[in-house]
Amino acid sequence: MTRQAPLELGEKPIPQLLFQYALPSIVAMTATSTLNIVDRIFIGQGVGPLAIAGLASTLPFMNLGAAFGAMVGVGTGAVISIRLGQEKYDTALRVLGNAVTLNIIIGLLFAVICWIFLDPLLILFGASQNTLPYARDYMQVLLIGNVISHSYLGLNNVIRAAGHPTKSMLCTILAVGLNCVLDPLFIYGFHWGIRGGAIATVIAQTASFVWQLFILSNPSEVLHLQRGIYRVSLKIIRQIIAIGMSPFLMNCCACLVVIFINTGMRKYGDLLPIPGGGDRAIAAYGIDNSVIFFFLMIVVGINQGMQPIAGYNWGARKNERVWEVLRYAILVATVITSIGFFIGELAPEFVVSMFTKDKHIIEIAARGFRIDVLVFPVVGTQMVISNLFQNIGHAGKSIILSLTRQALFLLPGLYLLPLLWGLDGVWTAIPIADALSIILALIMLGWLIRHVRRAELSSHTR
Repeated sequence: MTRQAPLELGEKPIPQLLFQYALPSIVAMTATSTLNIVDRIFIGQGVGPLAIAGLASTLPFMNLGAAFGAMVGVGTGAVISIRLGQEKYDTALRVLGNAVTLNIIIGLLFAVICWIFLDPLLILFGASQNTLPYARDYMQVLLIGNVISHSYLGLNNVIRAAGHPTKSMLCTILAVGLNCVLDPLFIYGFHWGIRGGAIATVIAQTASFVWQLFILSNPSEVLHLQRGIYRVSLKIIRQIIAIGMSPFLMNCCACLVVIFINTGMRKYGDLLPIPGGGDRAIAAYGIDNSVIFFFLMIVVGINQGMQPIAGYNWGARKNERVWEVLRYAILVATVITSIGFFIGELAPEFVVSMFTKDKHIIEIAARGFRIDVLVFPVVGTQMVISNLFQNIGHAGKSIILSLTRQALFLLPGLYLLPLLWGLDGVWTAIPIADALSIILALIMLGWLIRHVRRAELSSHTR
C-alpha cells in the first residue's frame, strides 16, 4: 500500500482518482451534515419554533468546538502522515498519544469555561429570554459529553491519516445512523424535548468513539494505542498546533460571523410586524444555514479527495495533472452548489417546511434562502481554489482567501447593508461576500498559473 498509493497518484486517470479518494470523504461529510439537518427537523417539529431559534444561538459554540477540534485533528493527521512517510513509527505513536492527551485537556477546559459562562455567552450569541431555556438545556448536555465528542472528532482524522479512510467514514456513519434512530425515540417517545436531541448526539458519538478506540487498539497496526505514549511533549504539541492553526483561525472567524448574523437577525427581525420577530429570524437563519451547510460539506469532501492528488503531483512537478484535478474538482463542486442554488430559488418553502410549520419562520427563511444562494453556483469554485493553495504548500494564500471572505467582505457588509435594507441587508451581505471572494480567488489562481508557466518556460530554455 505505501508504494502503490504514490504510484497511482501520479499515473492513474484523474477522474478515477478523484472519485476513489473523494467518495469516502463525501459520504462522511454528507452523513455529518445530514445529522445536522435531521437534528433540527426533529427538534423543530417535536419541540417547536422557539427551540429552533435556541438551537441557532448555539451555532457559535459549534464553530468554536470545531475550531479546537480542527486544530488538534488536522494538525495531528498531518504530523502523523509525515512521520509515517519518514518511517518514524515511534514518533508517530507519540504524536497519537499526545493528540489523545491534548483532546482530553482541551475538551475539559472548553466544557468547564463554557459551562461557567453559559447564559451570558448564549445571550451574546443571539438567545433571548424566550429561547434561552432551550439553548441552555441543549448546551448543558453537549458540554457534559464534550470530552468524548472532541476526542471522537479528533480520532477520525487520526484513523484517516493511518491509511483507513473507509473506517473513518464508517465511524461517522455509525454516529449519524444511531443519532437518527435515537432522536425520535428521546424527543417523541420519552418526551425529553430538546435535551433528548442533545442526549442522542452524545450517545451516538460515544458509541462511535468506542469503536475508534477498538480500531486503534489493534497491536498489529503500526499506529495503535499503547502505554507510554501519552506523556506531553511540548515539541510535538507545537508541531500539531502550528499546522492546525489555519483551520482554527478560519473556524474562529466563522464563529464571529455567526454572532454578527444572529445579532443582525435579532435587531432587524424585531422590527418586523410579527410577534417575536427576532427569534423567528434567528430560527430562519438556523434552518437555512443547516441546508446550505449540507451542500458545502459535499464540496469539503471533494476537497479532501483532491488533496493527496494535487499535493503529490505538485511535488512531482506534474503540473498538468494538478490543473486537471483542479478542473474536475471545480466541475463537480459547481454541479453540487448549482443544485443547492436551484433548490433555494425554486423550492425554499418546501425545504423550510420540513423543519417547522410556523408560517412566519417559513416566510422569512424562504426569502432569506433565495437571497443567500444568489451566487451559490460559484461558491464551490472559490472553495476548491482556496483548497488548492493549501494542497500545494501555499497555506498563507489559502488563509487569506478564507479570512478575506469573512473578515474583509462579510463582516463590514453585515454592519452596513442592514442600515439600508433592514433584515434583507443581513441576508444580502452573504452573496455579496461570496461574489467578491470568487473574484479574488480567480485573480490569485491566475497569478499562480502565470507564475508556474514562467517557471516552466525558464526551465525549458536553460
